[in-house]
Amino acid sequence: MSETATGPAEPLPGLEDAYRADRGYLFGLLYRLTGSAQDAEDLLQATFERALSRPPPDRARPWRPWLARVALNLGRDHLRRRRRRAYDGPWLPEPIEEAERFALPAHEPADTEGRYELLESVSYAFLLALEALTPTQRAVLLLRDVFDYTGSETAEALGLREPNVRQHLRRARLAMAPYDATRPQREPDAAGRMVGMLGRFLEALATGDITQVESLLSEDVVLTTDAGGEFHAARVEVTGASRVARFHLNVLRLSGPPTFELRTLNGMPALVGTATEPREGIAPRFATIGWLDASGRIARICTVLAPRKLEAILGDPG
Repeated sequence: MSETATGPAEPLPGLEDAYRADRGYLFGLLYRLTGSAQDAEDLLQATFERALSRPPPDRARPWRPWLARVALNLGRDHLRRRRRRAYDGPWLPEPIEEAERFALPAHEPADTEGRYELLESVSYAFLLALEALTPTQRAVLLLRDVFDYTGSETAEALGLREPNVRQHLRRARLAMAPYDATRPQREPDAAGRMVGMLGRFLEALATGDITQVESLLSEDVVLTTDAGGEFHAARVEVTGASRVARFHLNVLRLSGPPTFELRTLNGMPALVGTATEPREGIAPRFATIGWLDASGRIARICTVLAPRKLEAILGDPG
């Protein structure tokens, strides 16, 4: 933990232990809330700085509920500010590796019985679905349906009345209905089938045959690219098998064939690419995450090109 603005912070009973015990849980909660590992780290730091500068009056109680409340308030404020800011092109979550370390139980009991599994709730599909929710709906859904908080615990954590929690939860679940209808990670051997499809997709792109590429895509496939305004990218989502296939083949003609590495990002197989012939305006590195529809074809492709969002998996190039 850091020092306060006026010098070294006075030791607080139990806070160091809480930092060691609860840091992982709070980070995982904030990552799910914001979709950004860097923002989660900043908010985690701000949470413990708040604990040092303005600790709770009753320091005999466990730290975790109070820390979670501060973190959630800071996180919701952050989301509101982010949504008011203009973003250049579509926004995608920041990819992460080692998603299993985010699958930490919330409080008691140790095994969550929530609507969504802990590992599923850091998947790209789930994080994108959360974007349809307001900051408070997002927080309520995470606490109730992922971390298995009770209604009263959720109300206390968010400073709401229980009827308000129920109302937010009902609206959040309605907004999540399209995701619930598919839930790609719940399908048997989803990871294995995705590995096979990624290989076939790269082979099809290498042939340059648009018909072969299209055959691997669902008719209503959606492609989203996030370059943060730093590199060439689609400024709007690209939909439909023909358009998505043509987009990828055009990119290959402009940038040359990249090299690919199979990685596990957000709990599922994904591709990390490196441009072999980088040109001005072309992203030198990128990560592509996708999932399949019920027929086994590619339903969604998300490609992150923004360097800031790749630091967690590639390291800081600076």
